[in-house]
Amino acid sequence: MAEITASMVKELREKTDAPMMECKRALTEAEGDSNRAEEILRVKLGSKASKAAGRVAAEGIVGSHFSADGKLGSMIEVNCETDFVAKNDDFLAFTRNLAELVAKNDPADVAALSAMNLADKTVEATRTALIGKIGENLSIRRFVRIAAKGRLASYVHGGAKIGVIVDLVGGDEQLARDLAMHIAASKPKSLDASGVSAELLDTERRIAIEKAREAGKPEAMLEKIAEGTVQKYLKEVTLLGQPFVKDDKQTVEQLLKSRNASVAGFTLYIVGEGIEKKQSDFAAEVAAQAAAAAVK
Repeated sequence: MAEITASMVKELREKTDAPMMECKRALTEAEGDSNRAEEILRVKLGSKASKAAGRVAAEGIVGSHFSADGKLGSMIEVNCETDFVAKNDDFLAFTRNLAELVAKNDPADVAALSAMNLADKTVEATRTALIGKIGENLSIRRFVRIAAKGRLASYVHGGAKIGVIVDLVGGDEQLARDLAMHIAASKPKSLDASGVSAELLDTERRIAIEKAREAGKPEAMLEKIAEGTVQKYLKEVTLLGQPFVKDDKQTVEQLLKSRNASVAGFTLYIVGEGIEKKQSDFAAEVAAQAAAAAVK
């Protein structure tokens, strides 16, 4: 059997950009024939993508794209399995290209975006090839495209883990950016009370009533106490009701009124929010592998 040297692995990796261990395995299978090993890797890229598809992709980044006049913008969340890959240049470029595609073509949903062409192949084909190249599952989770009523401002925080687009009518560029930063920091659920679901409010009301009842409050006061709790909750979760992060003596609503401005809408993406991440115990995994080896 031909000896597989480090230089052979390095050369194949540079040609294919496949993971190092995959290159070594391909060279071993090809008995040192670099061209044959390259063919093996090309075949395996597709199969690797299908194997990776079942793994949880809860890391990733938020990407955005804006027109030159700031009147049209998009934001997209693309997920991967590890934070390491979230910093990969190819992954970052893929996300940027998707954000631009969304802004320019206005796809209806992720399926429609996946069917669009990106350079010389579809988005889905590009995604699949990138999975094979990187060795991790990648998924396009969600995106938004906004045609502004006023001016768009964006803010990305924490290595592109939090992304905000806000549509400000009136005011100025600095105010718009300040509001985007506020949203990233305070994470409002909606613009005002109309955007908070009745289900959430009912839950807050029930909890408040039970707490007041356990505290021995008179039955006649329970509804009033619950209503006060709900109003406090709305101030915490609505953008207009929140204290402004740069001056907590005034609410965002008061700030906007003082500047003769209003917010037409906003979108906040937090990478991986709501995705159930697999928790692993590395020590337990090593112990299990050692036990299995001992049995064998």
